[in-house]
Amino acid sequence: MNPAVADAVADAHRREWAFVLAATVRVTRDLDLAEECVQDAYAKALATWDERGIPASPGAWLTTVAKNRALDLLRRDATMRRSLPLLLDERTTSERPEPDGSPVEDDRLRLIFTCCHPALSEQAQVALTLRLLCGLTTAEVAHAFLVSEATMAARITRAKKKIATARIPYRVPPAEDLPARIDAVLTVVHLLFTTGHTAPAGDTLVRHDLLDRSLDLARMLRGLLPGNGDVTGLLALIVLTHARSAARVTGDGRMLLLADQDRTLWDRAAIEEGVALVRESLHARPVGRYAIMAAIAALHAEAPSWEETDWHEVVCLYDLLLRVWPSPVVALNRAVAVGFADGFAYGLKELDDLASDPHLAGYPYLPAARADFLHRLGHTAESRTAYEQALALSGNTLEKTFLTTRLNRLSDQEPFRHIR
Repeated sequence: MNPAVADAVADAHRREWAFVLAATVRVTRDLDLAEECVQDAYAKALATWDERGIPASPGAWLTTVAKNRALDLLRRDATMRRSLPLLLDERTTSERPEPDGSPVEDDRLRLIFTCCHPALSEQAQVALTLRLLCGLTTAEVAHAFLVSEATMAARITRAKKKIATARIPYRVPPAEDLPARIDAVLTVVHLLFTTGHTAPAGDTLVRHDLLDRSLDLARMLRGLLPGNGDVTGLLALIVLTHARSAARVTGDGRMLLLADQDRTLWDRAAIEEGVALVRESLHARPVGRYAIMAAIAALHAEAPSWEETDWHEVVCLYDLLLRVWPSPVVALNRAVAVGFADGFAYGLKELDDLASDPHLAGYPYLPAARADFLHRLGHTAESRTAYEQALALSGNTLEKTFLTTRLNRLSDQEPFRHIR
């Protein structure tokens, strides 16, 4: 196969999956059938584009093929139509469905609110949306939740069955229902963003397609709920963190930590936008977790240098975040901040206290953080063991290379500056 075709199909999967699947669901009114048809369309693209060339609009081509495949299956099996979950009010399907009166006419938002229906548990809502809307593999979704792949596969299957049996509608909720439905949607967008910011597996550190998709969704949600502090806070967090993306990897592909990044490469216009959004979100009551996380990101973004970061203020914000949103990952990040604010021995003690948390058992950043602080405190042998643990848990090639480099430098006297 022409490598250019394989690359084009892979790129279309990253960029167009959400659009293609969401449009196909409008035809099938069945999530499993739609996913099957979309997968068939991508498989057909591998052969057809090799023979006829890559289309000018891969997304439109894939959508047409997937929807035609779905319509063909529906025509050939009338009994299937009667058994499909009614994700839409009964109507005649067409290539261009008429607007359904939703506040925003966007199939991706219809799909995300369908998957985040209150009939599902919040964890099922997030997992299903990451799998269907974002095209993440079950393994990637499992990593985001810190659970096994088998556990996540069962959770996604149960969520799909629940949508079918509950006849959950495929639409954006009415305006009066949006506030009660938004938290699970924001959780989805946040996990999508964190997965894109540091890919759990693969040869690239950043998945720009997922970052762009999370930013796009956050902006659309702000259009739906412009006065919602949580929505504004999440958008601020994504904008501020994304502003540093250009400085995270060197030209030769090495990962750079925040302490070592060239801050002149940061997007200053995005930082200004993000800081303005943070101020707006902090005026909302009550102040939510996304506003606090965005405030932490703003402190890093506005610090002239690593050494001038206000670590004591960072710790205070993490204390507030833990009260609003208790989480083992937040506790880990707070422990790291304590190390830079009060001394590495204090930070190491905080990290050691987290070592027994089962939710962090497979999380590579805990042993990586311990390894860094142990090295700074002169405990080379223990640091080596911790780095080896982090290497065993990491699935990202760039992170593995970074950790290997640090492991090999343990005999040097040069101190490390930061662990993430």
